[in-house]
Amino acid sequence: MTMNPLRNRRLAIAAAAAVVLSFTAAACSDDGGGGSGDGDGEKITVGIKFDQPGLGLKTPDGKYTGLDVDVATYVAKELGHDPGDIEWKEAKSADRETLLQRGDVDFIAATYSITDKRAEKVDFAGPYLLAHQDVLIRADDDSITKPADLNNKKLCSVTGSTSAQNVKTKLAPNAQLQEYGGYSECLTGLENNVIDALTTDDTILAGYAAQPEFKGKFKLGGFKMSNENYGIGVQKGSELKAQINEALEKMVADGSWQAAVDKNLGPAGYKNEPAPQIGVVVP
Repeated sequence: MTMNPLRNRRLAIAAAAAVVLSFTAAACSDDGGGGSGDGDGEKITVGIKFDQPGLGLKTPDGKYTGLDVDVATYVAKELGHDPGDIEWKEAKSADRETLLQRGDVDFIAATYSITDKRAEKVDFAGPYLLAHQDVLIRADDDSITKPADLNNKKLCSVTGSTSAQNVKTKLAPNAQLQEYGGYSECLTGLENNVIDALTTDDTILAGYAAQPEFKGKFKLGGFKMSNENYGIGVQKGSELKAQINEALEKMVADGSWQAAVDKNLGPAGYKNEPAPQIGVVVP
């Protein structure tokens, strides 16, 4: 059978157009920009605490809540990632530098106080919050009214935290230091009279004290024993530091930062310091 040359040419053009369209569609569907918000873009791994109400908490239904979570989510968005692109990883106090150095996380927002010692191993963006060290005691305990009263008391904090050491070396050298793996363990000990006081940042303590199950059981000492400049940790030399700083400045400027503080810590009666200036660490 004789074929029509013109018909053959039209068929070839149609076939080529179909191939082009199929490649175009594939490219659009594999955009990776994350603009749809459905979490199908490039993943980013963020370290947070899993056991700190009001700051970084993994709830029983697998959700993540708290100020650090909101700050990290805002920063990730400014870096080009939708919330669904974030893989949350637990960053306990003693593990934070290791997680960053090994590249297990892209950045850490986990009540991570900026110190000279830590800055030797990792870089910090921020600070994004100025907290103060305080103590949490039982509501009916009137024996601890000042830091010196912690002498000969059983004082709890978590392994790797600077808080308990600060008390022991500067304020109450005879305090009996108890170090546990997490703040929730310290809280259980406090509730059961195994320890006398839990020390860490006022933000963390306020988050715990505000939980419904602990209502009326604990109180803050009201001691401003140190300044804790919360920063976002990144690998040493990472260009993410500058990008995160820009995101934090934008978060403060557009009101999102204050809204996040009020939402997460306001219910506990926490009165925040003004947003710190990026790059300025209060001694």
